Amino acid sequence: MTGGSSTELVLASQSPRRHELLRGLGLTFRVEPADVDESWERSEDPRAYVERVAIDKAEKVAHLLDRDGGICVLAADTTVDLDDDILAKPDDDAHARRMLEALSGRAHQVHTAVVGWTAREAIATVVTTDVTFRTLTDADIDWYLGVGEHLDKAGAYGMQTAGGALVERIDGSPSNVIGLPLAETIDVLRACGVTVAGA
Repeated sequence: MTGGSSTELVLASQSPRRHELLRGLGLTFRVEPADVDESWERSEDPRAYVERVAIDKAEKVAHLLDRDGGICVLAADTTVDLDDDILAKPDDDAHARRMLEALSGRAHQVHTAVVGWTAREAIATVVTTDVTFRTLTDADIDWYLGVGEHLDKAGAYGMQTAGGALVERIDGSPSNVIGLPLAETIDVLRACGVTVAGA
């Protein structure tokens, strides 16, 4: 809970980036990770995909809780979309290299679905940010792979750390690219009865 809120916030995510972003808003929460099927069918629109996965995460955790006690389950899912092809976390360095080569000098989209689930309703929104990479040399890619942060990142990069050096510009929410669009998340939380002070 936060401030005078009577609604407990439960985060259905183990992502340290999402934890950090929420704490930066002055929120306290407990974590109940959700294990759901995140496989993607190529016929599925990337925006519909992230919304489906985020809803599945929220629903799975909500059913484990006493939802009569004033609880909001917050779930999110983020993906990198290059020409309607989802770039998930790479399998290994070679896979990451292929992703970075594909992103080099081009624009792609980052989609995040945010879901707030209460006993009354589920509120979902999908936020899209356009990200343009600068043209990467082989040396740039070698350097970034050497940093070692790519394997647990969709699209094989994280803008909030060294991967930000790969990005030429963005159009849209910066925090969305990190994994949680803050302005829209605040709207969802408030609609679910969670107090976000000073925002």
